[in-house]
Amino acid sequence: MSSSSCVSHHHHHQVRPRHGSRQPLPAPRAAAASFAPLALRRRRVARAAMSAEAPPGVAPAEEGPGTAAGRQAALGDMVEDAAVWCAVHGLVVGDRAHPRSGTVPGVGLVHAPFSLLPARFPAPFWKQACELAPIFNELVDRVSLDGEFLQAALSRQVNINLPFSNFRTRKVDEFTARLLEIHEKMMAVNKKEDIRLGLHRSDYMLDSETNSLLQIELNTISSSFPGLGSLVSELHRTLLNRYGKVLGLDSKRIPQNWAATQFAEALGKAWAEYNNESAVVLMVVQPEERNMYDQYWLVNHLKELYPFYLTVTYGATTIRKTLAQVEAGGKVLTDGTLVIDGRTVAVVYFRAGYAPTDYPSEVEWRARLLMEQSSAIKCPSISYHLVGTKKIQQELAKSNVLERFIDNKEDIAKLRKSFAGLWSLDNEEIVQLAIEKPDLFVLKPQREGGGNNIYGHDLRETLIKLQKEQGESLAAYILMQRIFPKASLSPLVRGGECFEDLTISELGIYGAYLRNKDKVILNNQSGYLMRTKVSSSNEGGVAAGFAVLDSVILTDELRNGIES
Repeated sequence: MSSSSCVSHHHHHQVRPRHGSRQPLPAPRAAAASFAPLALRRRRVARAAMSAEAPPGVAPAEEGPGTAAGRQAALGDMVEDAAVWCAVHGLVVGDRAHPRSGTVPGVGLVHAPFSLLPARFPAPFWKQACELAPIFNELVDRVSLDGEFLQAALSRQVNINLPFSNFRTRKVDEFTARLLEIHEKMMAVNKKEDIRLGLHRSDYMLDSETNSLLQIELNTISSSFPGLGSLVSELHRTLLNRYGKVLGLDSKRIPQNWAATQFAEALGKAWAEYNNESAVVLMVVQPEERNMYDQYWLVNHLKELYPFYLTVTYGATTIRKTLAQVEAGGKVLTDGTLVIDGRTVAVVYFRAGYAPTDYPSEVEWRARLLMEQSSAIKCPSISYHLVGTKKIQQELAKSNVLERFIDNKEDIAKLRKSFAGLWSLDNEEIVQLAIEKPDLFVLKPQREGGGNNIYGHDLRETLIKLQKEQGESLAAYILMQRIFPKASLSPLVRGGECFEDLTISELGIYGAYLRNKDKVILNNQSGYLMRTKVSSSNEGGVAAGFAVLDSVILTDELRNGIES
């Protein structure tokens, strides 16, 4: 297949209709690839881009002089230009087909999968998502300090007179139980985290049924793609600077994305708060990591932000270790100092440890406990990690629970507005409705990383099985309202080949939070991640192979998609 052409795959897929509702028609993306009625579709897109109200200081996109044939030729040229740009700017991942690509830097590189054009996103919803970031940052911090709340919500041991579900997660989910054991040990010795660092990402979709921005989940550990996500925004800006007039799109409408530099700044400021110039930043990684270049971008920016202390005097910004390597070479001194291979660690930044597969033996669990027992700044601490579980997300959505942690009524209202329907499985009425209409729900286990959620027929069968067992295994899951975004036709590029398909997109807003006792040093919205997947795919993880990286082009529309 030629790298300069897009092949249509959308006829192989259909958008699953919502029961009892009218399925929204697929809307074209900012510009389409190469399919009839191509000229009409592009004219509609161009008109929409021109009519959109630009952000302050940004002029509306101008109508390009190009013909439909010219626009199609431009899209063909863009594929090759984009692939070259990825190669020379480090928008790369390890090739799954190469056996050493996840262990040896510089071996077996391919461009990260990406959308050729940015996804349309209404500016009002963009503003809403960005404004939520510091509120969620503060919420995570406050919930993390309430150890009894976390234990009560996730186990069966504590009763603090809150309306928690009858079923508890700890008894039935071994992974969560092990995390809770570490948390409980820290509570028993009254372990305090005076310096707390959070690098979060809150993920959203636009629901076409309610015309609202709804949160999918809040990630508090290993929030991936700040490095590569930032690059995709720059890739799209570069492409539109060259081809924008032909396509009728304005590159200035793509928001700046400083996720990599802002995450690096947060890590650097945390390192500075530790106040030991000889200490290092420890990045905990998986034994095989094909997404290592996303991580190396943070390392590179950290070197640029703190060049003297971290690179000239002591020779390294970070050290990369697996959990097994931490256990083998690590120790905690009597004063709480964490030392790895003879080097004092100021900050532990987890890019692993979020899934059961990261703990194949007791060795890895001993490493996690060792780091938690130390005075090093953990990103995240065990408390922050637990706040990001699906069960806590569901508990926080209950009536009067947010009020336990937040005083500002306006902030509470903003958070609640973004909550989708969330239920525990002791709600028999909701469980029965989900069995009858499984396409309206998602069944979520306590897992991160993509590929874990249960949909449709599998959801119904799982719930029926759990009901028959009549045990507390129901507590290992939550039910969530399924969000129905409007589909659009999008040109996607993977492995140097372009294809067009019906897609939906998911917006992740990064947040950075750093606190030293009572002093909040950072509480910012810190860039974004846009992921686009074919509409027939239920999952959305890029690293797991379900989606491509994308960016945003802002419109003034209040609905997700182009109205005919």
